[in-house]
Amino acid sequence: MSYSLKRLLLLVLLPVVLCTSCASETSVNQALSSAHSHLKSSEAVACNPAKALPSLRCGQAPSATFDNKGRLWVAWAFAGHVYVNYSDDEGKAFSAPVAVNKSPEVISARAENRPKIKLDGKGRIHISWTKPLEKRFTGDIRYSRSDDGGQSFMAPVTVNDNLNPIGHRFDSLGVSDEGRVYIAWLDKRDRETVEQQGDSYAGAALYYSYAEPGADAFEPNIKIADHSCECCRIALDIDPDGLPVLMWRHVYADNIRDHALVSFLSPDEPETPIRVSHQQWQIDACPHHGPALSISKEGRYHAVWFNDAKDKQGLFYAYSKDAGQSYSAAINFGDYSKTAAHPYVMAVRNNVYLSWKEFDGQETQVLVQQSKDGGKNWGLPKVVSTTSNASDHPLLMKNDSQVFLSWQTSNEGYHVIAIEEEPIQ
Repeated sequence: MSYSLKRLLLLVLLPVVLCTSCASETSVNQALSSAHSHLKSSEAVACNPAKALPSLRCGQAPSATFDNKGRLWVAWAFAGHVYVNYSDDEGKAFSAPVAVNKSPEVISARAENRPKIKLDGKGRIHISWTKPLEKRFTGDIRYSRSDDGGQSFMAPVTVNDNLNPIGHRFDSLGVSDEGRVYIAWLDKRDRETVEQQGDSYAGAALYYSYAEPGADAFEPNIKIADHSCECCRIALDIDPDGLPVLMWRHVYADNIRDHALVSFLSPDEPETPIRVSHQQWQIDACPHHGPALSISKEGRYHAVWFNDAKDKQGLFYAYSKDAGQSYSAAINFGDYSKTAAHPYVMAVRNNVYLSWKEFDGQETQVLVQQSKDGGKNWGLPKVVSTTSNASDHPLLMKNDSQVFLSWQTSNEGYHVIAIEEEPIQ
């Protein structure tokens, strides 16, 4: 086995799935216990399958975001449901969880494929996730919304309008401030058609749909591109005009798996995709290692990704000053010898933050690195958290101008870490 494939297997196996043996829940949103309102994310509470009490400590693959009033909202999966709860003290204590889907269903909740949560400017809470079907590598894209501050959620709807039992997976969610909902995912309907005709089709396709503010139904699906990598997360952010920007790992000729980006002229009019990375990683496999994207209010795009080409290995960052039309020279960051993996990026005005995880054989560390001039120059990386057991991907989020790390670990549970801004030298 080649070194690249050995490393790929390690990267796929590192993420944790917490509480996989937790028992199924028989009732939803019924007397979840007042203890939840005081549950601290740092408490070492074991997930007891016999009790099956939903809690963030026992949840799978949490995603988090702050609303415009500073309240932290978290979505996570447990025993066939997506749950949402909130914290008014930056993650020290959480409210009782509320189930999004009243009827239990299988939910993808691991690493690259997890429930997503976004809020709009009117306080509506938007949730998306992938529902696996019976056949392996198949699924549907699901969406729900709360219009009453998270007290209840609408019955989930299926976003993909192709309902064949094939792959519609790895959803990514974006919401404009006025509440227009954008969802992109990896879709194999075209691959199925081509293979039925006796031809081959590399990877999957990138599909997309949107819903107008307050609408329960989505517009007809739009294909963005053929030949996306079939199991890497899609990066999605909102540009200053309130339109989505998507970045994904693409399968170019000869199985070169680099990254592409697409912007939109209107919600139903994507522009021509642009190639972002040029490392020429040739591999006939999916790395389970998607990119991340953050767009500043000033319109500068910041992108990070992983690559394992022979002479261009590890984590990379680049920025664009012209709405993704061209990019700065990609800089390499992280320690490749420590399996630097799963980068994330967050831009706040002229400050840019990178986060990623490394493993030295004993401990997993999360590191953060900061630029104070829009990505031109960088300070030294700093370790902000460690764990000695399995852990999820580290994710960045912001509350106004303050950046936070969101991280779930097997030992410490879910925790939120404020990232201090570096002083000017």
